[in-house]
Amino acid sequence: MRLRWPHGNHSLSYSEASMSIKFRLIVMNFLQFFVWASWLLTIGAYWFQTKHWSGNEFGKIFSTMGIASLFMPSLMGVVADKWINAERLYGLLHIAGAVVLFTVPRVNDPETMFWVMLVNMICYMPTISLSIAVAYSALKGQGKDVVKDYPPIRVWGTVGFIVALWVVSLLHLETSPGQFYVASAASLLLGLYAFTLPPCPPKLDRLPHKNLLDTLGLTSFALFRNRQMAIFFIFAMLLGASLQLTNAYGDTFLHDFANVPAYKDLQAVRYPAIIMSISQVSETLFILAIPFFLKRFGIKGVMLISMIAWTLRFGLFAYGNPGDGLWMIVLSCIVYGMAFDFFNISGSLFVEGQCDPAIRASAQGLFMLMTNGIGAVLGSRLSGLVIESYFTRPDKSMDWHGIWLTFAIYSLVVAVLFQLMFRRPRQSPAAGQVPLH
Repeated sequence: MRLRWPHGNHSLSYSEASMSIKFRLIVMNFLQFFVWASWLLTIGAYWFQTKHWSGNEFGKIFSTMGIASLFMPSLMGVVADKWINAERLYGLLHIAGAVVLFTVPRVNDPETMFWVMLVNMICYMPTISLSIAVAYSALKGQGKDVVKDYPPIRVWGTVGFIVALWVVSLLHLETSPGQFYVASAASLLLGLYAFTLPPCPPKLDRLPHKNLLDTLGLTSFALFRNRQMAIFFIFAMLLGASLQLTNAYGDTFLHDFANVPAYKDLQAVRYPAIIMSISQVSETLFILAIPFFLKRFGIKGVMLISMIAWTLRFGLFAYGNPGDGLWMIVLSCIVYGMAFDFFNISGSLFVEGQCDPAIRASAQGLFMLMTNGIGAVLGSRLSGLVIESYFTRPDKSMDWHGIWLTFAIYSLVVAVLFQLMFRRPRQSPAAGQVPLH
């Protein structure tokens, strides 16, 4: 069988066309996370060492991700479902983000920086769920099994994240405004590239019967009427809090060992970012393992494994150190790949299988809202209050053992509650590819 492109005289076999689609989606995922990683882990060095701004103001920068995720993924998902092709909206958002990132080096006060980075996150955060919607649509258009074929494509997003870290480091841009120019250039490239991706047209307006939810663009919220879907989204929020905890405090935890004479000259303390990057390497391996685990244990089993992995992640940090306990910290970083991927990737596959194709983009946006929006905001705010009230000593040093142990207990309680409350939902007509047992 041969497929003919709409322009030109060239034709491709079905297998060639399939490989072409996969490669194009790999490029999309690589650039998607390259853009983010170009500044995400190094903005702190730029903030403190170049701008010499306060740490109190810096905390607000990381809240922009959660604030933007409260409304933008769901809102842009509705726009993609009702009015504009998802890949075109995806491209426009990245182009807008490129413009914002280009202006960051020109900001000279922390208050303005907060608003600029908030606009940047408003542009960026919905592109994560839109990229998933575009990829699933393209793969299904080729008759592919998203459970089998998407994870090997998504793994290149993590590769892009790692490559961006190395590029910024090797070019000595950690404390330089150049990191934002790298991110801006990558975002512009991806924005233009998005217009070449397979069409992912709106479908919601094609439905023969519309209710009030359709009209208001809130159709995906109807998923909450299904008790098990509502439970799933609540636990997505709780797991989103766990992710925010590790993002906010992981690197700071290792940096604090520099204040302990016995550890301050160890390599793990001098180069904590290298140790933490093991987490991203681990991600690449566990993403590839998702199809096997989903088919073997089903969606509930995989998500439960993720929650237990979060417990181990925090528990190993509680008892690890950069000396003879370094193996615990390294193992914690390895476990992170399972904790992160097994919920975020398999969760998006679950949402895809349970929702009507007409609301695919807004349903993925709702998933993002619960994890990176509500979960991230609650996780950062509540953890800050708990740490300040119970685990900050009079000299302002932190009781890291108590902090990580508390987070581990939290994750274990979430896992137990999930096991007791989540049941196998009825197989929806759109499902059939994600085992639910």
